[in-house]
Amino acid sequence: MHGLGGRMATRTVAGDEQQLVFDHAAQFFTASDERFQKLVDQWIDKGFVREWTGLIGELEVGGHFRTIHSSTPRYIGVNGMRPLADEILPESDLIEVVRPCWISKLEPFNGLWRLFENEKPRGQYDAIVIAHNGKCASHLLSTSGLPLLTRQMKRLNLSSVWALLAAFQDPLPVPQNYSYGTFEGAFVRDVDSLSWMANNSQKLFPLQTGRPECWTFFSTAAYGKRNKVPQENIPKVTAEKIKEDMLRGVELALGLSRGSLQQPFYTRVQLWGAALPMNTPGVPCIFDPLGRAGICGDWLTGSSIEAAVLSGMSLANHVADYFASSGEQPEEFAIGLHENLNPVEGHDIGQFPGLDSQKPEVAEAHLTPSI
Repeated sequence: MHGLGGRMATRTVAGDEQQLVFDHAAQFFTASDERFQKLVDQWIDKGFVREWTGLIGELEVGGHFRTIHSSTPRYIGVNGMRPLADEILPESDLIEVVRPCWISKLEPFNGLWRLFENEKPRGQYDAIVIAHNGKCASHLLSTSGLPLLTRQMKRLNLSSVWALLAAFQDPLPVPQNYSYGTFEGAFVRDVDSLSWMANNSQKLFPLQTGRPECWTFFSTAAYGKRNKVPQENIPKVTAEKIKEDMLRGVELALGLSRGSLQQPFYTRVQLWGAALPMNTPGVPCIFDPLGRAGICGDWLTGSSIEAAVLSGMSLANHVADYFASSGEQPEEFAIGLHENLNPVEGHDIGQFPGLDSQKPEVAEAHLTPSI
């Protein structure tokens, strides 16, 4: 309803003088595959993407910060992550996006697939692709007559992560590295309610001064699991508890005394109830040639924007090859229908191939008020 991109989500809030902008899902991405790098280079040329050169690292309890150096560039959407998805769409006239639309039923009919939205017909198609996961996708597949796809989807386990968006009038007292300045993003260690924190204002608008600081905070997956509620209807008491717990986590991470963190003038909590994959079959896509149905998504090889893009490209090519074969020997085009799923390794907010190619800098930053 609001925009494309799924977990490439950006929230914009009207402020008194300036808009408050938060990337509240995917924070940045890297490229390790030449196919994806070629696409990223095109996005850069078109002004959709730029390299994020701000300081990031690891933050331990007490304000101990270590810089992560890596030869792998980090990329962000120029105006946030969701606008990147919105800007890609007009690049092709081969695609028609219908929204808001929620497909509630798939029905095979005379060699085609009929789609319905609450019993309203939404067209007939030669093949279908499930580019979604979680309970909704499993429910959709359960009545589709596609047992092999349904079984693979049901094997998927997803984490839950809380996001806290908070805007502060004054800069937070983040650790100062005298060689590189103050950090813009940090993976937080040993704080139960916090796994990541990032300054959207510095990340997205590095040349603008005088803006309020808009921070995105993410909980750990363990905290998200223990405090999971229906994400469509979060009780107010739960939202308040999550906000307090996470702001307390910020104090612990920065080494501040309890209650000393300045109060944000804007906050919003959101639960990503089906946040990131915890297991994967390790195949780029899944396709059932007898049902002419496939699955793509980051979870098939990991949990990154690169994994999502490569999965979509792989399935598109696979389906094209299948139809080019005129359906002869369809069993040769079956992929991913029987693989077991194995645990995914990475950060609680996803994978960033190449980012950890070098160890964090040994010299620590010190906690001083940022200017």
